[in-house]
Amino acid sequence: MDATIKKICAGDVRTASRLIRDIEDKLPDAKAKIKKLYAHTGKSFIIGITGAPGAGKSTLTDALITEFRKLNKTVGVLAVDPTSPFTGGAILGDRIRMQRHAEDPGVFVRSLATRGALGGLSQAVGNAIHVIEAMGKDIIIVETVGIGQQEIDIINHAHSVVVVLVPGMGDEIQTMKAGLMEIADVFVINKANRPGTGQLQTELASMLNLSSQTADDWKPPIVMVGDAFKSETFSENTAELTQKIKEHHAHLRQSGKLTERMHRKAMVEIKDALSACLMEPLMHSLITSGEMKKLSEKIKNRKSDPYTVAEEITQRFLRKES
Repeated sequence: MDATIKKICAGDVRTASRLIRDIEDKLPDAKAKIKKLYAHTGKSFIIGITGAPGAGKSTLTDALITEFRKLNKTVGVLAVDPTSPFTGGAILGDRIRMQRHAEDPGVFVRSLATRGALGGLSQAVGNAIHVIEAMGKDIIIVETVGIGQQEIDIINHAHSVVVVLVPGMGDEIQTMKAGLMEIADVFVINKANRPGTGQLQTELASMLNLSSQTADDWKPPIVMVGDAFKSETFSENTAELTQKIKEHHAHLRQSGKLTERMHRKAMVEIKDALSACLMEPLMHSLITSGEMKKLSEKIKNRKSDPYTVAEEITQRFLRKES
């Protein structure tokens, strides 16, 4: 077994972090290592946490780490941060918030930069999940950057999706517009000590009652989580949230729906891998030859359009490959 793979499978934090960094930087060697790691993945339970910016996702993620550690589960966290406009790297706010778990060998926290990726998730997130799976973590929590409609991409990576809403932030409207009703397995009304909590709970419950059960025959529960500074009640609330997530996981396993979700995840991985194999060398060729600059100038001056250019490039590429 490759030395790097052996270290990651043994839970080595430095080696895993280095590989995730190489994945983000799209180093060729990283892809080769992921291929070797893949046989050691697929055993972790993956939870997605999504919602609007400022909804308190990081605080909840931090609390879930605590709850799962009480159950003697090892935990990996991927906190998808907004990209720094100066460095292109993650701002790392989430890792700072979870600092108290830094000395726990059963917890691994890593931030990823979105780098403009659609869906609120870095293109590297799927492979980063595989690295943490290979480390042997029981639970993997993927916390997305909240960017409205695109945050629903989390459904392609997680087994259970937790959608976090906050009173007074227009979440009622966002829930309907962003399609979060369709992807949520558990709803959390966070900061439930704020005014407007009752109204949000009533409206959310009404929408759930009007809609039929999800394709998984599961009606998403609504968990109320209060003031994080009131430690006793907050701990009780987050323990309830952990229990609801566990219940959903059990439902997926018993109903056979977990296999369906894993199948969907595999299809997305194939699509992403195909896109990378086809697009990356093509884009590299266009940029290094200077053709991309000429084509963009052509489009800017309205001498052509993006679709015509894309079709011409594709046809030329396919003829070359054949």
